[in-house]
Amino acid sequence: MATVTLKGNQINTLGNLPNIGAQAPDFVLTTNDLSSVSLADYKGHRLVLNVFPSVDTGTCAQSVRQFNEEAAELDNTIVLCISKDLPFAQARFCGAEGIENVEMLSDFRDGNFGKNYQVTFTDGPLKTLLSRSVVVLDENGKVLYTEQVAETVDEPNYKAALEALMDA
Repeated sequence: MATVTLKGNQINTLGNLPNIGAQAPDFVLTTNDLSSVSLADYKGHRLVLNVFPSVDTGTCAQSVRQFNEEAAELDNTIVLCISKDLPFAQARFCGAEGIENVEMLSDFRDGNFGKNYQVTFTDGPLKTLLSRSVVVLDENGKVLYTEQVAETVDEPNYKAALEALMDA
């Protein structure tokens, strides 16, 4: 179990993010057209997994906007924005915001991403949603960088995540 805070109040997740150097756990997530994708579908691409509770909150929306901006300049890198929001809500947000450089994926069907990456909240007001986290993977799915944001209302460290890609 990992402990983070929400506005200063402790809440817990299932556990810790994968270790740097480890092979990333597989996942099956739902796209905006309701098809499924897995980690294997991205083999050969570097990935930034931008994980958050809901695109309908200010900090989550800002992380999508920021990574959308940064992703346009990254070679062979795909940014996956992952939440339990319904694909319809994700598509609506991207359309309204002009988001085109990231892929929105949903863990709403079975929560396997949250379980495999240990980021599902186990208690508190966000119970069953995903903890704000960033995981960076190389072309073969090896973990290069992780961050589970200590205070859920704070933004992730975009610079450190992107530097992990440049250093790889």
